[in-house]
Amino acid sequence: MSSLDINSLEQISAKLRGRIVEFAERTKTPHLGSCLSCVDILTVLYFHHLNIPLGLPNYHERDKFILSKGHAAPALFQVLALKGFFSFDRLLSASHDGHDVFGEHPPAPKDLLGIEAATGSLGHGLPMGVGMAIAAKILDEARKIIILLGDGECNEGSNWEAAMQAQSMGLSNLTIVIDHNKWQATSRTSDTLSTISLAQKWQSFGWDVTEINGNSIKDLVSAFSINPKNSPRAIIANTVKGKGVSFMEDDNNWHYRTPTKIETDQAISELGLSREKLFK
Repeated sequence: MSSLDINSLEQISAKLRGRIVEFAERTKTPHLGSCLSCVDILTVLYFHHLNIPLGLPNYHERDKFILSKGHAAPALFQVLALKGFFSFDRLLSASHDGHDVFGEHPPAPKDLLGIEAATGSLGHGLPMGVGMAIAAKILDEARKIIILLGDGECNEGSNWEAAMQAQSMGLSNLTIVIDHNKWQATSRTSDTLSTISLAQKWQSFGWDVTEINGNSIKDLVSAFSINPKNSPRAIIANTVKGKGVSFMEDDNNWHYRTPTKIETDQAISELGLSREKLFK
């Protein structure tokens, strides 16, 4: 992939970060830090790697993406809006009173085009993805199933049951990406439940494992270009919570708080954007 293409993806990622911060400020939607850590991953998936044609939800080669760390839904909403699934204006006009589809977690698929599964209760995305990968294999469908998990989410036992099942069935059409930002809710992941490294853990379950800088567009593009033949794949994406905005980076207060207008202006400026460019 050329440096020009990498630069284009980096510009998309910056715009998405700006829109996510703007969305958080206007709607008072939390989990901003968790959204910013995975923006580069979502950018490469949706604007380079995944085959998800707009308007063809049942296309037999259509790839499927599940945001298992459902609290990063505001990031996914911005990606889908930029891809044309719905308008940014629709996002900002949502009621956010608990009854709108644009809440803190992805809604049921029937409620919003582009969403594959309702998530938020952690540990469910991978088991659902394993089922989708098995179905695709049975039906001989050429589709990829990709799931984004949080590192804290790997504490859930349901993931490891699914991991064993996926490996035993040789689900090479299944890839997980772990947003390894080293935080979960109110503490460091290593302080909450310290284990051997995530890479060693997934390797011990028979998965093909790659560890990368998850905030590097170039590294992500390279990682997604590899296709294992006989096993599911785990990409350990080392990221920074709040990535892209200096006063939010690695500050877990941004898991729950939302920015003021002044902070939003500062963030947009740091990203090299203006409000006019943000919505074009």
